[in-house]
Amino acid sequence: MNLQGVAAVVTGGASGLGAATAEMLAGQGAKVAIFDMNEEIGQAQAAKVGGAFFKVNVTDEASVAAALDAAEQKHGVARVLVNCAGIAVGVKTVGRDHVPHPLQKFRQVIEVNLIGSFNAIAQFAARLSKADPLGEERGVIINTASVAAFEGQVGQAAYSASKGGVVGMTLPIARDLAPLGIRVVTIAPGIFWTPMMAGMSPEVQASLGKQVPFPSRLGKPEEYALLAQGIIANPMLNGETIRLDGAIRMSPK
Repeated sequence: MNLQGVAAVVTGGASGLGAATAEMLAGQGAKVAIFDMNEEIGQAQAAKVGGAFFKVNVTDEASVAAALDAAEQKHGVARVLVNCAGIAVGVKTVGRDHVPHPLQKFRQVIEVNLIGSFNAIAQFAARLSKADPLGEERGVIINTASVAAFEGQVGQAAYSASKGGVVGMTLPIARDLAPLGIRVVTIAPGIFWTPMMAGMSPEVQASLGKQVPFPSRLGKPEEYALLAQGIIANPMLNGETIRLDGAIRMSPK
């Protein structure tokens, strides 16, 4: 798909992997809509890429629907959706003093990372299904999982479950949308520099990077964006989860 003049939506596009992807899409000539909860950073990033910002709660059907409608009025029907919105918590199943994992925290991670992704997918695809194809396809959906979907560490029960769900729904959604000419691919990043990493000391960041076989460093958000660009460009990539991790296999902790 040639991105020149094509409308695209990036959830979680205000920072991290989403921000880098929004920049890549804009650099390829796409009209980018950033969906995020952080209005200040989101507005600044939208201005940087010449796009539009919409404050969106991906777990809320009405919020996503309203933003998709507004983005379509501004840019036309979106052909690309990249789901980068996500949260993480580190809580053991049983914590100190024999306290169980708070169910609300588990539920919140599932709501944002898994249900939020599906909410955006379903509503985006429903609108796109009415549009004329561009060549042999109508559009592309890219989701963000994590290597934690496969090698979750101590304290990652909620996060791993949410990302495992994203991996698990990739193929059936691709099969659902195949008759509509909409592809679905998931990226599973390893240890990347994101705002969640920013709170860690440079020493801790360097230590994490050394765990990666090669290259022995944290992944760069623009490397995620580069893979997203390749997925969009290659029409035979569909229904697959691609690890982007420097060959790391996570240890228990």
